[in-house]
Amino acid sequence: MAHLDTPNGNTNGRSRGTHTLESLPKSNVFTRTLPPDAAFPTPSDSHGAPRDALGPRLVKEALYTYVRPEITHSPELLCVSERALHDLGLDPEETKTESFRNVVAGNKLLTWDEDTKDGEGIYPWAQCYGGYQFGQWAGQLGDGRAISLFEATNPDTGVRYEIQLKGAGKTPYSRFADGKAVLRSSIREFVVSEYLNAIGIPTTRALALTLAPKSKVMRERMEPGAIVTRFAQSWVRFGTFDLPRARGDRNLLRKLADYTAEHIYGGWDKLPSKLPAGDATATYTEAKNGISADVTEGEGLEEENRYVRLYRAIIRANAATVAKWQAYGFMNGVLNTDNTSILGLSIDFGPFAFLDTFDPMYTPNHDDHQLRYSYRNQPTIIWWNLVRLGEALGELLGAGANVDDSVFVEKGVTEAQADELVKRAEGIIDRCGEEYKAVFMGEYKALMTKRIGLKNFKESDFTELFSELLDVLEAYELDFHHAFRRLGNFKMAELESEQSRKDAAGRFFKGSEAPRQEAESRERIGKWLEKWAARVKEDWGEGKDEERKGEMDKVNPNFVPRSWILDELIEKVEKKGDRDILPNIMKVNLDPFQESWGWDEAEEERFCGDVPKYRGMLQCSCSS
Repeated sequence: MAHLDTPNGNTNGRSRGTHTLESLPKSNVFTRTLPPDAAFPTPSDSHGAPRDALGPRLVKEALYTYVRPEITHSPELLCVSERALHDLGLDPEETKTESFRNVVAGNKLLTWDEDTKDGEGIYPWAQCYGGYQFGQWAGQLGDGRAISLFEATNPDTGVRYEIQLKGAGKTPYSRFADGKAVLRSSIREFVVSEYLNAIGIPTTRALALTLAPKSKVMRERMEPGAIVTRFAQSWVRFGTFDLPRARGDRNLLRKLADYTAEHIYGGWDKLPSKLPAGDATATYTEAKNGISADVTEGEGLEEENRYVRLYRAIIRANAATVAKWQAYGFMNGVLNTDNTSILGLSIDFGPFAFLDTFDPMYTPNHDDHQLRYSYRNQPTIIWWNLVRLGEALGELLGAGANVDDSVFVEKGVTEAQADELVKRAEGIIDRCGEEYKAVFMGEYKALMTKRIGLKNFKESDFTELFSELLDVLEAYELDFHHAFRRLGNFKMAELESEQSRKDAAGRFFKGSEAPRQEAESRERIGKWLEKWAARVKEDWGEGKDEERKGEMDKVNPNFVPRSWILDELIEKVEKKGDRDILPNIMKVNLDPFQESWGWDEAEEERFCGDVPKYRGMLQCSCSS
């Protein structure tokens, strides 16, 4: 029996969708605009071919292959995200229909008539891409277990999404794998996709979770299979550009760049100019608020064309997202270029995790022995990936005003132009690196300012409040998330004296672990509270404790889907057949800032409480 994520049907004030999957307006802009696999150039070619003939194999000069999902026998719809239904414009009653259940299990194609003979129409596809994995070129990768069904536009918002099944069978890009996804990783992705969206971090989304009980999948052990129905405004990633670059396919790179600007970013006129010279972080903040004026695009080696503006847009989107990851203590776990979104979305969730205690060197991936994808390295790694993207776009970036010259378009750069083109492209990437830092710092400072309950950022806040708080959390192994939430409960009257601040410092510790009054830890936290209280009074004035708490509670979640919670959730669903725990967790998951959810008071308190002993800072593998 399927459950909506809010069992009592409460939509929390959100309007109810009125559409069905069948009635949503559909399109195939990706497949209509970009070149298909030449072996199966039309949907009819693919649909009429045996699935074994589709691959796995190398696919060149193409960005996708038409491929249908495999049949899932005896599927069970475990859970549907009400928030996802709302954002797609779907009526919750739709989830009770046989049609919906068959679509999300891969057993029904809404957009393809088997009697169609003209080779046209919307037909499922798998994307072709490559990538750098752990810093090494990995060659062709692609959607090895993901199949996109169609693009659907919510008529009420005008937003178009690409709806996709993960775990629906082999594609030409499955290599030596089976195209399946296991239940444990599917539960993890279903939960975290919707949670990140709930706390305001850009992310791919999850609509439905379907159990495939007759699909037994071998990973570290034999496991049940599952399918996540997920959606995003685009599934194009850096690796989509990496592959044609590695193959020297400049024609395909240009087509992909044009598609990205025109159909993902909404048009060339929507792309940003470079930030003015000066304090980059300040000018970025002003630009976000519509304050800064238009700026020149430069001359000579600093000349910038429209592809540079596209690169800047991608940089800004990713810098803003990684800033939010850092502020909320989230780690992807495997930030390869094929797992980095062209839209700056959190994407492809494997061994992800949230910090429990603050440890900058922590990685949730137990295969990451070099700590490449640790918490502290994420901003650097995203920039490393952006440099790879800059190299893929290098010829277009460096061409300057010649980018549309007919000779350049057809044949590329001449030997006489090469040195200038390379210098210009390198200069652009270097300057964009400064912009990356500016956007990252601007977003990080803004969010951290809100998280500690201030209205305005001052430069001294970064070292005296942000950095010192994180140092304290690390030094005394304090809970990262509880620290922010509990900070909102402090009243200024409780922090008037040195002794009262030492008393208050005990709230950051687990009840049984609070140190003695004379402990160095209480004294250090007390000094931090003194500086913080002074800044709060400066920003808020007197007598605003409740108002400040209300604002802090909007950005400091009470519930976080920590690794130990996900492990327990998986155990109950997979091993114990519990069909109620997932929708109840999702009720909490989608509104994580609340104090209570009307579910089970003891369970809510347990899942929002201290991490059980020996279950903090867990790691898991990439296998899923």
